[in-house]
Amino acid sequence: MALNISSKGLSGSIPPCIGNLSSITSLDLSNNAFLGKIPTELGHLGQISYLNLSINSLEGHIPDELSLCSKLKVLSLCNNSLQGEIPPSLTQCTHLQQVVLCNNKLQGRIPTKFGMLHELKTLDLSNNALTGDIPPLLGSSPSFVHVDLGGNQLTGGIPEFLANSSSLQPTTSLPPDIGNRLPNLQSLILSMTHLSGPIPASLANMSKLEMIYLVATGLTGVVPSFGLLPNLRDLDLAYNHLEAGDWSFLSSLANCTQLKKKTLNSNALSNSHSQHRDKGRPTIETSLALNKLRGGIPSSLGNLSSLVRLSLAVNNLVGSIPGSLSELRKLERLILTYNNLSGPVPQSIFNMSSLQYLEMANNSLISQLPPDIGNRLPNLQSLILSMTHLSGPIPASLANMSKLEMIYLVATGLTGVVPSFGLLPNLRDLDLAYNHLEAVSKEVCLARLVILPHSLSGLWLKQNKIYGTIPSEIGNLRSLTILYMDNNLFSGHIPPSIGNLSNLQVLSFALNDLFGQIPDSIGNLAQLIEFHIDGNNFSGSIPSSLWHWKHLEKLDISDNSFFGYIPPAVGNLSSIRDLIFARNNFFGHIPSTVGNLSNLSILSFAQISLDIFQSSLAILSN
Repeated sequence: MALNISSKGLSGSIPPCIGNLSSITSLDLSNNAFLGKIPTELGHLGQISYLNLSINSLEGHIPDELSLCSKLKVLSLCNNSLQGEIPPSLTQCTHLQQVVLCNNKLQGRIPTKFGMLHELKTLDLSNNALTGDIPPLLGSSPSFVHVDLGGNQLTGGIPEFLANSSSLQPTTSLPPDIGNRLPNLQSLILSMTHLSGPIPASLANMSKLEMIYLVATGLTGVVPSFGLLPNLRDLDLAYNHLEAGDWSFLSSLANCTQLKKKTLNSNALSNSHSQHRDKGRPTIETSLALNKLRGGIPSSLGNLSSLVRLSLAVNNLVGSIPGSLSELRKLERLILTYNNLSGPVPQSIFNMSSLQYLEMANNSLISQLPPDIGNRLPNLQSLILSMTHLSGPIPASLANMSKLEMIYLVATGLTGVVPSFGLLPNLRDLDLAYNHLEAVSKEVCLARLVILPHSLSGLWLKQNKIYGTIPSEIGNLRSLTILYMDNNLFSGHIPPSIGNLSNLQVLSFALNDLFGQIPDSIGNLAQLIEFHIDGNNFSGSIPSSLWHWKHLEKLDISDNSFFGYIPPAVGNLSSIRDLIFARNNFFGHIPSTVGNLSNLSILSFAQISLDIFQSSLAILSN
C-alpha cells in the first residue's frame, strides 16, 4: 500500500496515528507545511521501504525508532529544520539505498557504519553543520553513484572510503587510484569541506562521472586531465590552491562534449606558458577568474572553436589581447577585467556578433569604439570598459543594441556629446563618470535626459562637462536607485518632480551651479541613504520633510547659502553617520537632539557662527 499526499498544502503536525498503517510500503508527505517533530510511531511501519518527509518545516531530532523500519530503502528528510545528530542506529536499516538529509541543521559526526551499508547508492548530507572526518568506508558499495557532503565543517582528507579500502584510518588526500576503484561513480560533491592534497589523475578513469564539485576544499597541485570523461557536465574546482602546470588540462576538456560548467575560480594557477591545442571537440565554458594566472593570454585559445564563455578576470595577465579570440564564433562572454593587459584592443573583437558580455575594464588597453559598434554586436547585454584608455566619442549606434542592460565606461577619456539611450528598453545601469563628455546645447541635454529608458536603475554622470538645467521629466525615471550628477555644469533649480523617485537611495547634485530652494517634495525620498548637494548656490531653509529620512547615513549640504535655525528634528536622523553643514548662513544654537545621534562619526559646522560652536561644546560635554 502506498500513500502519496505530497504538495497538497497540508499543515499542522504529522499525527502519531500514522504509525497504525502497518502494511504501508510507501509514504510521501513531501512539499507541504507540516510542523513539529517527526513522530516516533513511524517506527511501527515495518513494511515501509520509501519514506519522504522533505520540504516541510519539521524540527527536533531524527527519531531512533526509524531504525526499526528494517525494509527501508529510501529516506528523504531534506529541507526541514531538523537538529541534533544523525542517529547511528539508522545503519541498522541495512537495505538503505538513498539517504537524503540535506539542508537541515544536523550536527555531530557522520555515523561510521554508513560505510558498511553495501546497498547505498546515494548519500546527500550537504548544507548542515556536520563535523569530524568522513567515514573511511563510506561508498564501499560497488553501486555507489552519488555523494554530496558539501556545506559542512568536515575535516581531514578525502579518505579511502572511495577506494573500497578496508582500512579504518582516514588519509589526508584522495587515493591515487580512486578512479580505478569507483568505476560507477556519477557524482562527486565534497564542496566546502576541509580537505587537502592533490586531485588524482586517475579520476579520468571514472568514465561515468557527470558532476565534480570540489569547491573550497583546500586542494593543491596541478589540475589533471579530464579529457577521458565523456559524460562530464559540471566541473567546479573553485577556491582552492590548484595550479595550471602546462595548461594541458584545458585542451583535454575539449573532449568533454557534455561540459556545461567549468569553474576554477580563486585557485593559485600559474602559467608556465600555455601551448594547449584544440582536439576537435572544445569546451563550452571556461572560467579561470580570481586566480593568480601569469603571463600572456595564449593565442591558441582561439582554437577552441565552440567555447561559449571565457573568463580570465582578476589575474596577473600581461601583454596584449590576441586577435585570435575573435575566431571564437560562438563566444557569448569575454571577461578580462582586472588584469595588466596593455596595447590596442583588436578591432576584430568588435565583430564577434555572438557576444553578450564584453568586459575588459581595469586594464591599460587602448582603443576607440567603432562608430558602428551597435550594428556589429547586436546581442550585447553588458559593455564594461571602465578604466581603460579609450578615445573619441560614444558612438550613437549604441542605441541600436536593444538588449543592452549595463554600460560602464568610467574614466576612459571619452569626449564629445552624450548620445541618446532612449531606445534601450532593458538598460539598467549607465555609468559615464569621470570623462570629458558634454552636451551640444542646453536643449539637447534636456532632450536626452528626458528620453532615458524608464528601466534605468543607476545613472552616473559625475565629473563631466555636461551643462543645462535638470529637466522635470527626470521624475519619470521611477526605477532609479542611484543618481550621480555631481561635478558638472548643471544650472537652475532642482525640479519638484525629483520627489517622484521614491526608490532613490543615493542622490548627488554636488559641485554644480544649481540655485534656489530645495523643493518640499524632496521629503518623498524616504529610502535615501546618501544626499549630497554641497558646492552649489542653494538658499532658503531646509525643508522640514528632510528630517524624517530614517535611512539617511550621509548628508552634505555644505558650501551653499542656506540660512535659518537648525531644528531639533535633526535628531530624528537615527541612522546618520556624516552630517556636514559647513560654510552656510545658519544661526542660533545646535539643537541638543544632535547628541542623540549615536551613529554619528562626522559632524561639521565649520565657518558658520560662534554661538554654534559654543553650543556644540556644550553638547559634547554632556
